[in-house]
Amino acid sequence: MTKLVANWSFPTAIRFGAGRIAELPDAVARAGMKNPLFVTDPGLAKLPVTASTLKLLSGANVAHGVFSDVRPNPVESNLDAGIAVYKQGGHDGVIAFGGGSALDLGKLIAFQAGQTLPIWDFEDIGDWWTRADADAIAPVIAVPTTAGTGSEVGRAGVLTNEATHTKKVIFHPKMLPVTVIADPELTVGMPPFITAGTGMDALAHCLEAWCAPGYHPMAEGIAAEGVRLVLENLPKAYADGTDIEARAHMMSAAAMGATAFQRGLGAIHSLSHPIGALYDTHHGMTNAVFMPHVLEFNRSAIETRMARLAAYCGIAGGFDGFLAHINELCAELKVPRSLPDLIEGLRMEEDRRQLIADMAIVDPTAGGNPIELTLEGALDILDRAMKGRG
Repeated sequence: MTKLVANWSFPTAIRFGAGRIAELPDAVARAGMKNPLFVTDPGLAKLPVTASTLKLLSGANVAHGVFSDVRPNPVESNLDAGIAVYKQGGHDGVIAFGGGSALDLGKLIAFQAGQTLPIWDFEDIGDWWTRADADAIAPVIAVPTTAGTGSEVGRAGVLTNEATHTKKVIFHPKMLPVTVIADPELTVGMPPFITAGTGMDALAHCLEAWCAPGYHPMAEGIAAEGVRLVLENLPKAYADGTDIEARAHMMSAAAMGATAFQRGLGAIHSLSHPIGALYDTHHGMTNAVFMPHVLEFNRSAIETRMARLAAYCGIAGGFDGFLAHINELCAELKVPRSLPDLIEGLRMEEDRRQLIADMAIVDPTAGGNPIELTLEGALDILDRAMKGRG
């Protein structure tokens, strides 16, 4: 078996391999941090993996603070609280440790702590990012403990606006972490549900990047290999959480998805975002519920492309074969069959149905869908997801 250890610099410096969390103090020093704020989520904060990581910092005499008031779908009040702790502690950088929520919020704290304009002034619209004081953005070291969002290699963070119940993407090139420590041993403790949900998130990123229109062959190549890695390794990681090789491949696929989706995302995400904002669902699992229905909706535009991807992944039957494989994977991973299965007791009243569709078509990710996502189309996909896959 090939040893899965490498040093990468695409798109940022990545220290990849089992056991490399031990290099965290060195990464902190090289980033010029003297007193970083360690940002994680409340569940992870209580686990031994976090205690052992903090012990590494203490053992190297690295001063640090800890912040863990992070919701699964981070909101502005989480950001405000994190910035207050950052300033009170005199911190000079962030170690973002955890899944997508902790990684996103950690990056946003490092970004926003030195700004004077409101966070919503930096939404990923046009050149709004140029409004930021780039010199005031603190460095970030990202340490993912799940294999899903790929936020560790991203230049943006997702934050829910509590006033409007909408998810917003905040972007700046300097939000990209200066170093990533991608240690698959940190993902061993993930329960099967989280392994499945985060893995399906990685698949959604790669799959939508593959399907998005536009010319970006580098992203296409990364997306295709990311899909293959997920399809081959997610069932293994789900069945045996201690399979380090499968965990390593999934961690690679997560970073690949976030690298590839600079090409675009699509209706899986644009519908998942309002559901997550309104019902606080797990993002990856929500993506998984929508995935087969969005593939069917986009069929006329992606059939040939999906046949090529299916062949690359060793799946017979072109588009139909690939779709069947996705449905089988969802069943194997116990992905909820429908939105009511995901959200217990969900009843989709007409005004809420219209609201979700309205939010979906203006979501920034909608523009990457291979077929224009109209209000009628969003309602169609939403209705399919309410009924569930066959």
